[in-house]
Amino acid sequence: MTQTAHGVEFTLQRSAHPKGVEERAAILANPGFGNYFTDHTAIVDYTVDPEGNGGWHDARIEAYGPISLDPSAAVLHYGQEIFEGLKAYRHADGSVWAFRPEANAARLNSSARRLALPELPEEYFLGAIRGLVSADRDWVPSGDGEALYLRPFMIATEAFLGVRAAREVSFRVIASPAGNYFGGELKPVSIWISREYARAGRGGTGAAKCGGNYAASLIAQQEAEANGCKQVLFLDHFNDDAVEELGGMNVFFVMKDGSLVTPALTGTILEGVTRSSIIQVAKDMGRDVAERKITLAEWRDGVGSGDIAEVFACGTAAVITPIGLLKDSTEHIGSDDAKAGEVTMAIREELLGIQTGTVADRHGWLSRLV
Repeated sequence: MTQTAHGVEFTLQRSAHPKGVEERAAILANPGFGNYFTDHTAIVDYTVDPEGNGGWHDARIEAYGPISLDPSAAVLHYGQEIFEGLKAYRHADGSVWAFRPEANAARLNSSARRLALPELPEEYFLGAIRGLVSADRDWVPSGDGEALYLRPFMIATEAFLGVRAAREVSFRVIASPAGNYFGGELKPVSIWISREYARAGRGGTGAAKCGGNYAASLIAQQEAEANGCKQVLFLDHFNDDAVEELGGMNVFFVMKDGSLVTPALTGTILEGVTRSSIIQVAKDMGRDVAERKITLAEWRDGVGSGDIAEVFACGTAAVITPIGLLKDSTEHIGSDDAKAGEVTMAIREELLGIQTGTVADRHGWLSRLV
C-alpha cells in the first residue's frame, strides 16, 4: 500500500501488532513526556557512491521497532546525527495540525550542513510527518496542554571507521503522546547556574540541534537536579558571563516596561522555533523585543531593582515555563515561591491558542495533517 504526501510517495506497511484500544487509552490518560511511542515510524534512506551519485530513496511508513545497525556505523563512533522536535495538536473539530513544520525542516537542514550530513528536501520532511500522523492519528491526545510530540532525526548508518562524512544515512520520525513537560500544574521552576560547564563554544555546534550538545549538558543537569532544580543555565564565561540558554530551552526576560529581552544568537545558541514564535507573538501584542547580550549580573541586578519583572524559558516540549528562582551554592536570584507573571502567561496563552486552534493563525503557522 502506498500514500502520497507533499508529492512524495510513501510505502505504508501497517504494524502487525498495534496497541489495543484499551492499552492506548490508558497511555493517553497519563502520557507524561517521551515515555510511550506510537505504532509506526517514518523512514527515508540516503545512499551515495564515492562520486556523489545517488540520494534519498525508499520513503516508507512501517512498524515502530528497534533499528538494526552495524557496530561500526558512523553515528556510534563520530556522533554524526541531528534531530528536531515539534508537536501535532488536535483541534476541537478532531482535525490534527502541526505548528510551523517548515521552520523545523529548515533548521534540520541547517544542522545537517554543520554536521556534514545530506540536506533533506522539505517535501520529504513534511511528507514523513503527515504520513506518520495519518497512520497513528488515534494517538493524538485531546487533553488540555497535550499534543503528539514528533521527533524527526537523521543518523549516519554507513559501516566505516574512517573519519569522513558518511555516505549512508537514515532519516526517521517517531511520535510520542505528550502531557505537561514538567508535570502537574504550571508553576515557576528553579534553575541551577552552571559555573564549571559550557554547553557549546564559539565555532562549535551550539547553533545545530545535535545530540552532542545535549550530551555535554547532562552532567550539569545532574548537578541541577541534585540541588532541587528542574533545569540548568549555561553562561559564556569568556564574555562577562553572558546568558546563553538552558540545557534544552531558550530564555526571555520581561522588563518593567513590558518589553522583552532575549539573548542574541551568536552561533552558540540554538535558534528555537518557539523562541522565534514568541518574538513575533510579543510584537503582535504591541511589545518591543530586543535580542541582545544580557549578563548574569544584569539578571541579578534587574531582579533586585525591579527592572526585570518576569523571566521565562521556552521550547517545543514545555512551550513556555516561568522561572522563579535562579541559584547556585553561593547566591539566589528571585524566589522559589514566585507566581507566574502576567505577561508570561498572556504570551503563553496566545501561543498555545494559535497552536490549538482557539486563536487566529495570523501568520499561517499551522499545517493540517489529518
